[in-house]
Amino acid sequence: MLSKNQIKLIKSLNKKKHRLEHGLFVTEGVKVIKEFLKSSFKLRALYSIADIFHIEEGESHIISEKDLDKITNLKTSQTALAVFEISKPVTPSDNSQLTLALDGIRDPGNLGTIIRMCDWFGIEQLICSPDTVDCFNPKVVQATMGSLTRVNVIYADLNHFLSNTSAHIYGAFMDGESVYDSKLVTENTIIVLGNEANGISSTVQSHIDKKVSIPSYGQSNGAESLNVAMAGSILLSEFRRR
Repeated sequence: MLSKNQIKLIKSLNKKKHRLEHGLFVTEGVKVIKEFLKSSFKLRALYSIADIFHIEEGESHIISEKDLDKITNLKTSQTALAVFEISKPVTPSDNSQLTLALDGIRDPGNLGTIIRMCDWFGIEQLICSPDTVDCFNPKVVQATMGSLTRVNVIYADLNHFLSNTSAHIYGAFMDGESVYDSKLVTENTIIVLGNEANGISSTVQSHIDKKVSIPSYGQSNGAESLNVAMAGSILLSEFRRR
């Protein structure tokens, strides 16, 4: 059986302050946990209703479905839950690869989808402003479906980073030039996506070299904008296609 202290610790990791305090985060589901077990993330404890993972004793605990229901963050528990250590933060590097930067993304589902999208398009470095949602938020971790193990998510002062980079900087705007008509630089390039409601902040806008947009082909003009993760996917697809 799980102890009260174990349950209290695991449930406390729903909040960022406790994740930072303990240096731990939670992930759930067999597929996602296996992705993290193959990665450089260090396992602290694993709780499962069956002996699926075959790892060292002491790290793995067989528990009942009732106990799993007590610690899950999901509406329906998914066989297993694991606690991993948060890796040490690193500083962003100014490299020649295509990089994505996020300015104030607040929705966990959006960030999780964006991380998964970066994995798909081969974006190894994702730079996030400090006010972007924590990538170790349980909802973010689940939405990445394991892609968090392959994308380097770095939190940094975007204003400082962009003012010191040699990269060409594109920003996603409603009034930008159509990405399909733009001459794009696809190496040593950063694409900036802004907050879901307010877009890219004025301080970050000052570093943008070129504004690009995704044209609307709808006749009714009923859709005001695209979801930020969807917009990012379209932009990355076009940059990679070029």
